[in-house]
Parts: sequence; structure tokens; C-alpha cells
Amino acid sequence: MEAIAKLNNCPTSPRKMRLVVDLIRGERVEKALYILKYTNKEAAIRVEKLLLSAIKNWELKNEGQRPEDAQLFVKTIMVDGGRQLKRLRPAPQGRGYRIRKRSNHVTLVVDSKNIEPQN
Repeated sequence: MEAIAKLNNCPTSPRKMRLVVDLIRGERVEKALYILKYTNKEAAIRVEKLLLSAIKNWELKNEGQRPEDAQLFVKTIMVDGGRQLKRLRPAPQGRGYRIRKRSNHVTLVVDSKNIEPQN
């Protein structure tokens, strides 16, 4: 059973967010939390909160089961570009250079590994 968490309009550029997201794709949840805790990037804080939210969503869907026993892992994590705020910076000779303040959307899916009971 999988659980989804989404982060919309995060004010970080998608390129910077993808650097952090690529570190935890396909990892076990416990290892992913350790990686994010010790990654020295601002985006890691936001992804860590998102991962904790996905774990809580999984717990609500599967009452009575513990995430440690289910061996949760990061099934898919995607970063898409969000809206851009367009600003003007003064430039020489009366011109204006356009600044694009980018944002992104992150979608995180956690799933449990199906393990057959052993006899």
C-alpha cells in the first residue's frame, strides 16, 4: 500500500531541488531521513518534512502496522517546475533585465516492500 505527499509552489529552483531529491530516490525511508538530515542544502529541510508527511499518510492508511516493520522505501519522487515570478532589475542605459524567480512542485510516493511470510 503506497502513500503520497505533495509540496506545491516551493520557492526553490527545480534544479536545486533535484540535486537533493536524487540522493534519496529508491532508498529505504530510515536511510533517506539520515541522508536528508546531514545534507547541507536548504532544499533538504523541505524534502525531509515532505518525507515525514508521507510516512504519516502511510500510517493513517495502514492502521495497526508500524512503518519499521513494513520496510517503507521511496518509490517515486518527482520535481516539476512551478510558477515563475517575473521581476525587473535595473540595467545600464535605461534598460531592465528580467529576473525569473522559479518555484517547483515535489511529489513523493512511499511504498512498503511485499515480503512473503516464511514457513
